[in-house]
Amino acid sequence: MISSHLSCQMINFVANIRYKNMTTQELRNQRLADKLIKNLQRRHYDAYYCSDRESLLQQVRQLIPQGSSVSWGGSMSIRDTGITMMLKNGNYEVYDRDDVTTQEDKMRIYRKAFECNFYLASVNAMTEDGVLVNVDGNGNRVAAIMWGADHVILVVSLNKVCQDVDAAMKRARSTAAPTNMARFDFKTPCQVDGMCHDCKSPDSICNYITIQRMSHPAHRHIVLLTPEPIGY
Repeated sequence: MISSHLSCQMINFVANIRYKNMTTQELRNQRLADKLIKNLQRRHYDAYYCSDRESLLQQVRQLIPQGSSVSWGGSMSIRDTGITMMLKNGNYEVYDRDDVTTQEDKMRIYRKAFECNFYLASVNAMTEDGVLVNVDGNGNRVAAIMWGADHVILVVSLNKVCQDVDAAMKRARSTAAPTNMARFDFKTPCQVDGMCHDCKSPDSICNYITIQRMSHPAHRHIVLLTPEPIGY
């Protein structure tokens, strides 16, 4: 009993040192990230919390060995953080669809992503217990996340964390999709008023919806949590 009591005291002491001098927002983010990491690890993900943009870039550098082949989808999250530029300026074999102009070349890169050592993406929403929700138009992003590359690195802002799957689905459909659609010259109801109409438009980017419960094989997926308000 004494040993257990002392152990609890030591844990509390270390926690207090860790949280000292944090703002209330930083404290909330750290505690939320700590909980999310535990829940993700139970689902066989590797997970890290990167408290700022530089630590996020540093974590990516540590995870991806020099010379690795890398690709990504249309994620604005990884672009917003500067990850894509860091990789393109480094010693990596990069396949970026933004570097080509023809649809044929883009399709080639979409398929090449399945052979890469690392695929980078984000999610449209994540539940507090670690379930990932994505909505996709072409399906290349969710397909690559589910199967293909040796490892998948998912950069997830804490502002995408929702209470449960229903809330995550609503965020993906009502917030992420209409915001993402604003980038494109497509004809959908959500582009007109910014609201999801559950449309059947041929230009819809809500054609494929995935709910990912766990990482399989174990540790194939790596989640990098960040407080940065990136992506949609």
